[in-house]
Order: sequence, then C-alpha cells, then structure tokens
Amino acid sequence: MNNFEITAGSWTQLGANFDGEGTNFAIFSAHAERVELCLFDASGSHEVARLTLPEYTNEIFHGYVPGLKPGQLYAYRVHGVFDPEAGHRFNANKLLIDPYARELVGEFKWNEAHFAYDLLAEDKDLTFNELDSAPYTPKCRVIDPYGFDWGKDASPNISWPATIVYETHVKGFTQLNKAIPEKLRGTFEGMGHKATVDYIKSLGITSVELMPIHDFPQDQHLLDKGLNNFWGYNSIGFFAPASRYYGPNGIAGFRDMVRSFHDAGIEVILDVVYNHTAEGNELGPTLSFKGIDNFSYYRTLPDQHRYYINDTGTGNTVNTSHPRVLQMVMDSLRYWTEHMHVDGFRFDLGTILGREPEGFDQRGGFFDAVTQDPVLSKTKLIGEPWDIGPGGYQVGGFPPGWAEWNDKYRDTVREYWKGDNVPTDFAARLLGSGDLYDQRGRRPWASVNFVTAHDGFTLNDLVSYNEKHNEANGEDNNDGHNDNRSYNYGEEGPTEDEGINAVRERQKRNFLATLLFSHGTPMLLAGDEFGRSQMGNNNGYCQDSDISWVHWEDLPETCEELREFTRQLIGLRQTQPLLRRENWRDGLDVKWFNAGGGFQTAEQWEEGSTIGLYLGRGDLKEEEGIWHDVLMLFNPFEGTVPFRIPQFGEGGWVLELTTADVTKHGQVITKEKDFELEGRSLVLFRRP
Repeated sequence: MNNFEITAGSWTQLGANFDGEGTNFAIFSAHAERVELCLFDASGSHEVARLTLPEYTNEIFHGYVPGLKPGQLYAYRVHGVFDPEAGHRFNANKLLIDPYARELVGEFKWNEAHFAYDLLAEDKDLTFNELDSAPYTPKCRVIDPYGFDWGKDASPNISWPATIVYETHVKGFTQLNKAIPEKLRGTFEGMGHKATVDYIKSLGITSVELMPIHDFPQDQHLLDKGLNNFWGYNSIGFFAPASRYYGPNGIAGFRDMVRSFHDAGIEVILDVVYNHTAEGNELGPTLSFKGIDNFSYYRTLPDQHRYYINDTGTGNTVNTSHPRVLQMVMDSLRYWTEHMHVDGFRFDLGTILGREPEGFDQRGGFFDAVTQDPVLSKTKLIGEPWDIGPGGYQVGGFPPGWAEWNDKYRDTVREYWKGDNVPTDFAARLLGSGDLYDQRGRRPWASVNFVTAHDGFTLNDLVSYNEKHNEANGEDNNDGHNDNRSYNYGEEGPTEDEGINAVRERQKRNFLATLLFSHGTPMLLAGDEFGRSQMGNNNGYCQDSDISWVHWEDLPETCEELREFTRQLIGLRQTQPLLRRENWRDGLDVKWFNAGGGFQTAEQWEEGSTIGLYLGRGDLKEEEGIWHDVLMLFNPFEGTVPFRIPQFGEGGWVLELTTADVTKHGQVITKEKDFELEGRSLVLFRRP
C-alpha cells in the first residue's frame, strides 16, 4: 500500500474537505469505537491505504491527510459493537459510504456481502456476516470545491404568487427528445439543453421541479424482474447527484443545467427524500448510516431497538430528532442551495421531518431550524404533508413559510368534473383553500394545487381509464392507487369513437383551466400540456421505459391544440392579477351565482354544481389589459344549462374563453340574458 500521513485535522466540518493542500475527513458516530479511512485507486477496485482516523472530538472522528487531492476515492469501515437488540449494527467488514460524500463512483452490485448478517440463518439479523462488501460498493470521491465557475449566475427569485411549477424527471423528459443530441438524452446536460429549456420557457413555466436526483441504488427485487427504480425515492447520498444522469461533463453537468434554467429566468426545485434511506428495515443492507451509527441515524422501537419505526412504509425512518442527523439534513440542503444554486425543495413525506417522539409538531426541530436559517428560509419550501404514521396527514398543518401539496384540491377538482356533487368544497379549492391555509399569516400560495402528479394517472389517463393498468409492474396490478376518481366516458383506454374523444379533450381543458384559474400555486405534470399517456399505469415507479418516458414524436393534432390552449391559460394567469391572488386581505370581491342569475343560497349549494364565480378588485392599477373583474361559469354535467348572466357594474361582459370551443371568443353580453353554458365546460368572461 502507498504511504499516507494522517494528522489530527479538524472536527468542525463533516465530510471530505479539500483545503488546497490536503483533505480533512470527519464523520459523526456517537457509538463507534474506531473508524478507518479506506483509500482506493482510480478504478475503485484496489484499496491503496487504510488509515485510522486519529482523533475523536464531540462524537466526531476526524483526521487530515496532507497532499490528498480532489479525485481521490475513499470510503469508511467503522468498528463497534454488533448488538442489534440494543440498536447497534457495527460490522467493519462492510465498506460504508460517507453520509457527506459529494460524489459517488461506481454502481451497487448487489451481493450477500452487503448484509451484516447471515442470509441463510434462522434468526437472520442477529447473526454476523464477515463477507467484505468493498468489491460491490460505490466509492466516494473527494471533489474540488473551487472547480466550477458560476460566473454571474443568480436565482431568478420568482415570487410565490407568480410561480407555476412543472414537475418532471431528468431522464423521462429527455430520453426520447430528438431535438437533444443523443449522447445527452437522459442526462442533466440534456435537461439543461437549449431545446429543453426553450420548450419549458415557451409554456410560461417559472419553476421546474425535478424528481429525485440524489444518488440512489437500484432495488434488487426490481432487477430480478427486469425492472428499475425509475422515480428514485430511495436515497443513499444526500449530497451526491445521481451519476446515472451524468453526461460528458459529469457532475459539472448538473451545474450547467441549473445555470441554463437560470439564464432563462426559470427556477430549479429538487424533490428530496430525507425521510428514509435505501438501507431498509432490520433485514436490509448495510451501506452507510446503518453501519456508522444505526441507533442515532434511525428511529427504533422504544422497547425493541432491533426493529425500526416504519412511518415511511419503506422499512426505516430517519431520526431527525437527533441533532447530528438534523445537522446532516440542514447541511445537505445548504449545500444544494449554496454550492449547486438550487432554488427550492419539495420534501417527500415531509411530515416525517416534523415528527418528534411524541408525534408531528409544527415547532419540531427541523421546522425551527429551517425557519431561522438565513439561507434556507429564503428558498421555496414545499412539503408533501402526509405519511403513514399516526397523525401523519397534515394538509394545512405545516408552519408559516411553507407551501404544501394539497391533495384535497386534487380530489375535489377530479370529483367535480366527474359530476359528483361537491360545489361547496370546489368553491373553497378555487379560492386557494382558505379553510386550510388562512391562518398564522399564511398566503394563498401555500396551497400547491395539482390535478395530477408523478404518483397516479396522467391527465390523459385520468379521462381515459376507469381502472389502473399496472400489469407491466409485475405485481398483478395490485400496486398503485385504486381511488383515482377517474372516468373513461364510455370505453377503457384509447378509442376511435369521436364522441368519446371529444369529451375527453374537453375534460382535459376543464382540468387545466381550473388549475390555472385557481388561487394558490399551480403545479403541472410534464406532458399533461399535450395529453401524455402512461397507457393506464398509475404507478410508473419501476418503469424506466416507454411507459414513463415523454413521447415527442407522431402525436395527434389534438396534442398541439391542447399545448397551445395550455400556453393561453398560463399567459392569462401571468398577466391577470385576479387569477393569482396574493393575499387573503386584498379586498377581493367574491360573489357566487346560481344558473338563474341570483346569488347562491345555502340550499342551492347542496342542490347542484353548476355555479358562477365573480371576482373583482377596484384597487388594481389602471393599466391597459389589466382586468378589474371577471366572471367564471362552471358546468360539470353532460347537458347544456341556460345560465342567466348577471349584470352589475358597467360595460357588460366579453367572452374570453370557453373550454367547449377553443376558437369561440369575443361574444359580448351587455344585458341580463341567458347564456347557453354547454355541458362539461368552463367559461371565462371579462369586461370589455
């Protein structure tokens, strides 16, 4: 082995940190006895040195290696007691990934050596496995913190009320796009390519939300079935971009992508998974945290520390109640913000992060830490406000400063346009869900409104299938949601019936118009703007295939029509303040009308769902093209309804848009009369 000197170094900065002359290594473990730093050659296959970290300060092992430069591959072996009953799973035969590794090199090659116990034993996880996992485990790479010139790059700082989120997947969005060079498809560089950025910019999108890009391993059970973990909600490296999305420029390609979006005035938001890791339950592999300090990093059952609390449904739950684990999450978020220039985060199963031993707490350590953090408090913070643990459904329960995925919006809007009688709930969702968010100074933008997301049907499939069709997932169609609130309008899946197709196209327009005209923050699933299908699969997590990839070629004419309609909707939202309310106390005049032209009564709210909504604000600036009042009509039923247009104020009404006929506009109504509100349609009127 090569001769490397190691000195005491510093405990104050965790991870591997190059200072220009050498590299400092520091790793937290409250219960380990000794930590060895393993250095590898450039191939990662040969260990060239093994150095014991010489100092232990404040529960951190640390050491400094003079002359060690960026590019060096390394990992750890951690020595301690193997006592699963007490929550300790140390096994120095397992090569461990640094929780602070900025880059991982190589892939996981699943092997029985990854497991700390004997797979063939009767009481498996209580046994001890001496097989060495080094040949099958990725190595960490020391990176150069000064190796990328950001130039004048800066966050677009899009205000929340102006934000329109576009949820997508790096590979899924780029893999089949022939406008992107073939070698860049499926990569960060492909996502940041001019063709990608220009397209997203052309829609009017302000903020791209990328599904998980933290490094994650493939799942063996999926590999055994010839499938892959496509979505990536199984992180193992909270500081490392997933190398599977690397292009020719490697890790720099991620930064290039961010800068390309910023140059176009578009924010980059990351979907992050800090609630669990890829190490699974007590029978899962030992890859990193489990072998470094299992008892600190994970929540274990209070009276049976051998087992994990599984509020995530994935086998383990990250213990953010521990100060060093909380520090790791905060350091990771700051790294992506300060060093990778990311603009915000969407937190998968976000309630987990607010969960303390006694349950979910708005004043939990994580929320308090983020709220006071001078960097993170200025980013966009979006919570997925549910998990499967007790009290895990917290829609509306996050603290001020946070936005939340609002599944009540999704469900209600789906039900309404399906024809279910939910007018009062629909009214609340249209106006920003004040019943949930008008508290503690929160604003309407706290409600992230969506009709579809990665998890569930696409918009096209929502109006084309009564049932999920996940046969390709290999689970006998038992996976995925059963409660989709979808409808096929007469035939399951694609059809040549012109009548059915016409209704489906109209319903897509209804969903999109409702989404873009609702107060709150709209989130559009990539491809919904032109009717992308997953062929009825509502759980494409394992489909790294044509099922999940966005198709760009040979699309029907109706796809381009829907895309242009989406652009029109986004354009109206961006230019008209009435359609993107900023404040509950803005003096907005809200009136609800029935089909007879009168104000809705309590009885009428319960009787039917054909409603009219008036919005007016006299304090808006007197600028050309800015509307001071609008009238929207909604008819979710099949038949035409004569709707008496109420007349008040001056100037009558001009038909701006109807989902029944995208070419029909300009009709002027100057006196009270019936308007033929076609079945399953939304109509928008403005003043002349």
